Amino acid sequence: MGRNDTPRVIAAFLDSGIGWFLARLVLTFVFWSAGLAHLFGFDQSVAELKTLGLEPAGFLNVVLVATLLIGSLLILLDRWLWLGCGILSGFLVVAIVIAHPFWTMQEPARTPHFRVAMEHITVIGGFMCLAIAGRLRELRR
Repeated sequence: MGRNDTPRVIAAFLDSGIGWFLARLVLTFVFWSAGLAHLFGFDQSVAELKTLGLEPAGFLNVVLVATLLIGSLLILLDRWLWLGCGILSGFLVVAIVIAHPFWTMQEPARTPHFRVAMEHITVIGGFMCLAIAGRLRELRR
């Protein structure tokens, strides 16, 4: 094992409850804020889903809102954290397939969709790390 060279103030923050909560809050920000936006802008969200060819758009918007908010809530409450990470990771995989199928596109559309897909995959890695960290915190208790 390597030596521990984390400065004490940083280590204290990383070990604290507030640090743990802030990490979860920041990682889920894009999901719970999007869930709220899709909820409060329901009609606009339904129209957006229709442009993607998704029907029944109203029902699918309800599923979308529930997915984003429930996954985020599980993570924020630190209850069944692994499940919240899995729900939001699954959402990202579906989003790649439905909204960013770069492999079916020609340039110039292909590259921006490829980049978004790669960002989604990176966030999935972040959720994997969060689930591991949550499990390690459980074991430490």
